[in-house]
Amino acid sequence: MNVLHVSATDTLSIQWQALTWAMSQQAHEGGFVAFLNNNNIAYPNDPFPNRLFVGQKRVIPFSDLATIQELAAAHRERPSFLVGYLGYDLKNQLEALSSRNPNRLELPDAYFVEPEWIIDFEKDSVVIRGEGDLEAVARMITLTPGPSPILGEGGETASLATLSQNGRGAGGEGKRVQCRVSHQEYLANVRRIQQHILAGDVYELSYCIEFFAENIDLEPLDTYMALNERSPMPFSSFLKIGDQYIIGASPERFLKKEGNTILSQPIKGTIRRGATPEEDSMLRAQLLNSEKERAENLMIVDLVRNDLARSAQTGSVQINELFGIYGFQQVYQMISTVSATLREDVSWADAIQNAFPMGSMTGAPKIRAMELIDELEVSRRGVYSGTVGFITPDGDFDFSVVIRTLLYNAQRQYASFSVGSAITYDADPKQEWEECLLKARAIRTVLEGSF
Repeated sequence: MNVLHVSATDTLSIQWQALTWAMSQQAHEGGFVAFLNNNNIAYPNDPFPNRLFVGQKRVIPFSDLATIQELAAAHRERPSFLVGYLGYDLKNQLEALSSRNPNRLELPDAYFVEPEWIIDFEKDSVVIRGEGDLEAVARMITLTPGPSPILGEGGETASLATLSQNGRGAGGEGKRVQCRVSHQEYLANVRRIQQHILAGDVYELSYCIEFFAENIDLEPLDTYMALNERSPMPFSSFLKIGDQYIIGASPERFLKKEGNTILSQPIKGTIRRGATPEEDSMLRAQLLNSEKERAENLMIVDLVRNDLARSAQTGSVQINELFGIYGFQQVYQMISTVSATLREDVSWADAIQNAFPMGSMTGAPKIRAMELIDELEVSRRGVYSGTVGFITPDGDFDFSVVIRTLLYNAQRQYASFSVGSAITYDADPKQEWEECLLKARAIRTVLEGSF
């Protein structure tokens, strides 16, 4: 693989030019683009790199039996950068589980490629890796006009989506984002979960609901830019897989490997940002001192410790930070950090498999929680609650949790995103509903203009 370093004074503008160029290069059916974006947000143990993957030199073939190990075999056969996602429903390969709800988005359970080009946007330079004439690639990027601004003068979101037949269905009514679960159904299901907790089936469960829009014609890149403008996150991502898109604003890391160290950073605990500095400070303190939120976070930290221990040298699992409060544009989050040292007999793929799916999106105990999730939820999670990320030629990796993410099938004109919260015995169903609406706000605003 060739490497070209190009000096640059404005890498932020260049990365948007490069993404626009990549989309034009891969516009044909089957084209692949993956953009990881940290928005220059400080994050413990570093966020995603600002990195663009373009094209698919090799698409990794998967069966329905052992996807993660097949990914490892492909990497052993030809060590290289691999980028893509693992969907939540791979749980069915790892445990005696099933998924009863339909795959409305029609995305596969996993998708990984070896890209043709890898472009890193560093502080004062752009680094291009790949085959062929990399200087020609650099010239094409710099000659590509950057995308137009998304927000208007007053900060309002520009119109990014049109509905088929000028926004009107067969009955002439405009369509908006819908929730697949009613308010009353949601409250009833939370109470059912609390009965399961009382019976000792689980002690915490991540219950999620889907929002969706049908007959919607999105401009995926514009939509991503608007979401990133409204909700910049350290694990922001944009994936184009043919005519299907993953448009993400995730604040959460699933798992990172660097050398023989693995690290997970589960999030449990969310509160809105304040309208004034005084209110903002008060809300931050409220989250930090909430016994309920701390209890939820600690439960998942214990689960993550157990997951990492399956791969770790004896005695190496440690909590690097407990109940850290981190501010983002829309919310404060409670984030803890757990790390461990890999045993010599454990591969990078084993480390992922031993921790997947992430405990912050299941509950505990994990297997019983996943059984109840499939009974109670009315949408297949698919990519949501899975993980997006990359593997290096050396076998290091970094993967985010797929939350705050819009999934879009352009051929079917179907858009979907899900949100959820951790349900405990003392949870207030109405407050949990409000937390879901808070988490959904950024994507709903982008899709509908304002609420």
